[in-house]
Amino acid sequence: MKKLGVIISIFAILVIAGCASSGGGSSSGGGGGEGESYSVDLSTVKVHALLPGDILGEPTGGTTKNVTPLTKNYDDVFIIFPQFPVDVTKFQRVTIRAKYYDANGEEIPAGDGNAMVSIIEDVNVKDSKLIRGGAAEGVYPNIPFKQYNTMGFSGTVHTDKGARVRFSKAPGGVLFQNSNVGVKFIELTEFTFHD
Repeated sequence: MKKLGVIISIFAILVIAGCASSGGGSSSGGGGGEGESYSVDLSTVKVHALLPGDILGEPTGGTTKNVTPLTKNYDDVFIIFPQFPVDVTKFQRVTIRAKYYDANGEEIPAGDGNAMVSIIEDVNVKDSKLIRGGAAEGVYPNIPFKQYNTMGFSGTVHTDKGARVRFSKAPGGVLFQNSNVGVKFIELTEFTFHD
């Protein structure tokens, strides 16, 4: 009976410690204070065509997902953000989550080698290097964040902690590119700015 009491006491301590460390919920307003966050309302985003020369085209009819299948490796799903109601440049991290689908519309399991993501500040630039950046992960002019293996084991941006980023201005959109020709559709499921 004494052992049962000890086990219950340890369990109670773990539950209380877990609740205290979770910190409650996150704010959806804000502008970069400790513990605050801002999640993009995905009903306000639109997939746009990326025309030759990496020029922003018209909306494709998709919101969070491309409507026509991707045809080659490093094909584009360019999602444009609305104007944000908060100053998102004060946030230091982002969490981006997505789902990938094959030609039959079946979800592809999360893993490395499916897609990469870039955050684009000015979506109206007419210079390919300012939309796609270089061949490596990292930061480029107009691209404060680029990461391979989004939703994969070696990626970090899809985690609750997210990935570190520094904005010089509010981003205008996010560019997904498939790294695997089997990925035909990419769907943005979350874009959250946080500390």
